[in-house]
Amino acid sequence: MQLALVHARYQLLEIIRIPVAVFGSAFFPAAAMIFFVVPFAGDDAVGATYATASMVTFSVMSANIFQYGVGVAEDRDQPWNPYTRTLPAGPAPRFAGRVLAGLALTYLSLIPVVVIGATLTAAQVTPAAFLLALGTVAVISVPFTLMGLAIGYSLPSKAAIVVAQVLFLPLAFGGGLLSAPGDAPGFIETIAPYLPTRGAAELMWAAVADYDVEPLAVIMLGVWVVLLAALAGWAYRRDEGRRFS
Repeated sequence: MQLALVHARYQLLEIIRIPVAVFGSAFFPAAAMIFFVVPFAGDDAVGATYATASMVTFSVMSANIFQYGVGVAEDRDQPWNPYTRTLPAGPAPRFAGRVLAGLALTYLSLIPVVVIGATLTAAQVTPAAFLLALGTVAVISVPFTLMGLAIGYSLPSKAAIVVAQVLFLPLAFGGGLLSAPGDAPGFIETIAPYLPTRGAAELMWAAVADYDVEPLAVIMLGVWVVLLAALAGWAYRRDEGRRFS
């Protein structure tokens, strides 16, 4: 655990030294809150609460896809990276440190969204629901962490940036994150339960409000976790084999 914390500290220092990397993860959800949620749903307590939870999900998704997808790909390009894989501690502390650092940055990226929701909208949440939402953030980070790892270990850094950018907006739109529950266009409501963003959003909605999750969306979220874990594991093993063959 101590080695994992050392690696997490290293990862955080590397990212904080370039503040724009932290800013980028929070910008799109915060901008969506200001330009869409505040003017159109800000005075509706229920609508603003759901919308804030959706933007939290949006922030979790974008933060993890970019942190791991782009970050891992860039690390693989560094000459220091192959050497760290030969150290006696093995890959586990380094991987655990990356996950801890990523989770810390995920929570950091949520601060603007939560502040905007609390100060500029009528969103309401009980202390118990707020704590439940904090725990839910860690749960819904899992599929997007795995998605980022799959991208980062599969592609060079320039390609990883493009793939991450191409994926995160369609996942947000397709998962219904930019509309209230049940108010998305018909074709979005049809495809949404099959995307990981919808299952994640429904868990967030259920954490902060009286919302009954759709079983199909949660089941598909679990399916995505399994598939993405297999893909990330395959990509990591392939990358290991290439570097040491």
